[in-house]
Amino acid sequence: MLADTSIALPIIDASASVEIVIATPEHFRFAHEICDLIKTAAAQRGTGIAERAPEYIRAKMEEGKAVIALGADAEVAGFCYIETWDHGKYAVNSGLIISPAFRRQGLARRIKRRAFELSRRLYPEAKLFGITTSLAVMKINSELGYKPVTFSELTDDDEFWQGCQSCPNYDVLTRMKRQMCLCTGMLYDPNEAPPSK
Repeated sequence: MLADTSIALPIIDASASVEIVIATPEHFRFAHEICDLIKTAAAQRGTGIAERAPEYIRAKMEEGKAVIALGADAEVAGFCYIETWDHGKYAVNSGLIISPAFRRQGLARRIKRRAFELSRRLYPEAKLFGITTSLAVMKINSELGYKPVTFSELTDDDEFWQGCQSCPNYDVLTRMKRQMCLCTGMLYDPNEAPPSK
């Protein structure tokens, strides 16, 4: 029998040790690490998370269209960015990633909420949408007021759908003429949202 040589990741109390802020150029140094986290998570899940280059991540930081979660020792705990489509008619909170040491602490929910609030502030008239295979993300989106929709209710911008090319299920999407895939489409329409309490 082989000995288990894996190293257990430390469990970190995210609620006590993580700060979530709007990313700025001071966070450029984390761009490569964020890209690596996205790529690793996509491989582990076996589904697509659009791969991004560090330059893309830095551009989102420079534009003030990203949130970053940093642990007490200034390590990346999580990240999410905003992208717009159809001239600001649609916005997406994308690339939500949590570093393995910070998972299962409710941090994804906190980051997604912060990205949602930033999106609503920057694009108050935009419909927010996402596509995901993650049950956890679906639950978070539902809490924020997103509803499951068919892909026909999402952007028809070709550039958005090209981001799906790194997903192993891209052939399903193309075979179905972008009408359906293994992902669930979710939409938050500010015109249908209940008034804030």
